[in-house]
Amino acid sequence: MTGIACPQCAGEYGYFDGVNNVCPECAHEWQEGEVSAQAEQAVKDAFGNVLSDGDTVTLIKALKLKGSNESIKQGTKVKNIRLVPEGDHNIDCKIDGVAMMLKSEFVKKA
Repeated sequence: MTGIACPQCAGEYGYFDGVNNVCPECAHEWQEGEVSAQAEQAVKDAFGNVLSDGDTVTLIKALKLKGSNESIKQGTKVKNIRLVPEGDHNIDCKIDGVAMMLKSEFVKKA
């Protein structure tokens, strides 16, 4: 029988001690609501794949650049993305040497 999975070390022997969940492997303590809040904050692409820092993504839609007549073409690969937790645009990246921010709903994990 396995216990509660630890969100820090992914150990399977966590247990409830009456107040918090406790991991005997790494001594991490957390409340039940914290794990689900962290899972909700995960950034997902347009197809539901979880993105992480350093991933490579591909644009699924041509995007017009704000304040310019130019656009970024569909299918453009963006390497080494960085996730931004706050704000409307949750991906920070460079495309052709120009820093910009993207919404995760317009990309797919490559």
